[in-house]
Amino acid sequence: MYKNILVPLDNSEHSNQAARTAVSLGRSCGAKLTGNHVYAARLHDYRFKQMEFTLPNEYLEETELDRQRKIHDSLITMGLKLISDCYLNPLETQCKAAGLTMDRKMMDGKHHVELLKDIKASGYDLTVLGAVGVGRMKDSQIGSVCERVARCASGDVWVVKRVPAAGEAERDTILVGIDGSPQSFGALLTAFDLAARFRKKLALIGVYDPYLHYQVFNSVVEVLTEQAAKVFRFEEQNQLHEEVIDTGLAQIYQSHLDVGEKIIRERAKEAGVPVEKVLLDGKAFQRILDHARKIQPWLIVVGRIGVHSDRQETALGSNSENLLRLAPCDILLTTRTEIPALDLKAEESIAWTTEALERMKRVPDLVRGIARTGILRIAIEQGHSVITNSVIDEAMDRFMPKYAAQQTEKLAEALAFEKARRGETAICKKCGITAGESDPVRCSVCGGVEFEKITSEMVDRIIEAEGGAEEETAYDGRKLKWTVEAREVLRCIPDAYQKRRAKARIDKQARLMKSDAVSAEFARRVLEEIGHGDELRKAAAQPAAPVEHGLNPAEMERGLKFIARDAKLVPLKSVFDWEDSAVERILRVPSGFMRDRVQERVEALALERTVLKINFALVEEGIAFGRQQMEAMLAGAAAPKPASSATPIYSKLGEVDYNLPNPPKEALNEIGIMSELDRRRSEIAAHPQG
Repeated sequence: MYKNILVPLDNSEHSNQAARTAVSLGRSCGAKLTGNHVYAARLHDYRFKQMEFTLPNEYLEETELDRQRKIHDSLITMGLKLISDCYLNPLETQCKAAGLTMDRKMMDGKHHVELLKDIKASGYDLTVLGAVGVGRMKDSQIGSVCERVARCASGDVWVVKRVPAAGEAERDTILVGIDGSPQSFGALLTAFDLAARFRKKLALIGVYDPYLHYQVFNSVVEVLTEQAAKVFRFEEQNQLHEEVIDTGLAQIYQSHLDVGEKIIRERAKEAGVPVEKVLLDGKAFQRILDHARKIQPWLIVVGRIGVHSDRQETALGSNSENLLRLAPCDILLTTRTEIPALDLKAEESIAWTTEALERMKRVPDLVRGIARTGILRIAIEQGHSVITNSVIDEAMDRFMPKYAAQQTEKLAEALAFEKARRGETAICKKCGITAGESDPVRCSVCGGVEFEKITSEMVDRIIEAEGGAEEETAYDGRKLKWTVEAREVLRCIPDAYQKRRAKARIDKQARLMKSDAVSAEFARRVLEEIGHGDELRKAAAQPAAPVEHGLNPAEMERGLKFIARDAKLVPLKSVFDWEDSAVERILRVPSGFMRDRVQERVEALALERTVLKINFALVEEGIAFGRQQMEAMLAGAAAPKPASSATPIYSKLGEVDYNLPNPPKEALNEIGIMSELDRRRSEIAAHPQG
């Protein structure tokens, strides 16, 4: 395996962990280690010369200045060499204890430049270095030296991202990304070798993305002219993706995992290495990160580039670079390539007819390589030596729903057929892929035989339980229902652009599951998957205002619980505290003049009783008094006084006016609550839009 390992050192926490990791690797492989520290004496000398004008006058005399320069150069160079030598000592001690050979190197210059020169000149198999160094800050993801070495190194690079706590149990899984490229199969072989040497489990993960085109189309429709939209034909484009490309991608990426398992099956069995496969949908680096956070692997292994990269590229692919920055554990970027025997045999021994080659030219560039791999694999399995249109048709039957493959040129008819058969949906319990028929026997992607059935009656019950649903039409004409609670869930995302993208992702996933409705639980699960878990938890932690009372959440946050709104968002403003039951009762009174008069009567009663909190009974009493007033006026009689055992507080000021919205201050001072009312009125004035 690895025979010549470079370890850049700077005495930082991650650098010291890199030294320990390199020694463990060296011991298992019998490798020679090289410790290297790069110092910057020339840089210090340059900076000293820049600052010479700040020296005291007695040092600016030419002879003295020359002497100071020589002293500075000697001290800096000697001092930095001594420091570098000390940095290398701990690694040498560990190597001696492990019985390993070690070389010591010290270089003057720019750190990453000198390291890359050394890597190129010395031909190391592997470079092990810390993700961050002595310049680490609290928000650092990856240091500049590590990033530049990882981007440009010609060999494998192991980046130490995690420093285990003292006494922490060692993790037991190596996670390797498989996308069907020779680089990913090479990474698999490297990962297997490490798993066998360090007694780890091996987890193969494949990720395909059926959501990108939907989100792109969803945003493009807003800028296309009507004529351009007709030419683009969104309905047919979506049908092509959902019934041909998306399902085919799932099949192809599952086949990559199956081929990967075949490559190491016998060796894994002999070495006692447990192997598992995981197929996920979404953005590759994000889903690998999510899975890594879930299983907490010891190491992630990926190729430097992937299936969509040019074979001549030497820089990192986008998914590998994102994982380098964000991985929660160590990551190994490999250069090894491996073409599976099946694919190699297919490329060398199978010919294509002219018609088949012409047909392949019509396949979109994005999926042409994937489609070619799938067709070659089927040709080998079926024993074909020449690929004809009929062989491609066999591949279409395997990797796509049959009716969609037959009706690719009649996509509108296929859409109608899909809609008509959507009475019951079956979802594979093993891989989560929705079956093409309502009563499947075996999953066409993973081979699973257990399915979860979702009927239209079950969806209707969910809609009813979540307060009904509102149907909306997507840009391609398809209709989807969102329950009331599901729409509330989406509101947890404050940014409008991110909310729109999240909604498109939820819409697309519902369509993949052949569901006509989006429930709150489904929306939460998708938002959690795409990284909005923090917003969901923040929204859940906030006290929800009772919907039936119309309480305004923004004003609840400000503590103004006495401000509420009815279904028409008409506010109820008051300087009193209102119990929820009291709010509910008064909001049943028609808004406008009638409700205002009732509120004034109730608050006048509260003032008379010298209370600041209004309850349900007080509201009923105020409503009853108003009813008595109405009856008395109709009968031509005098208005009755409210029934109360207490003496009216306005009695010494004359006749009490129970409809008075602003009682005299003298009366309020008499019961000692004037200051409290002033404070509450000030709060309302400070928030006039309440």
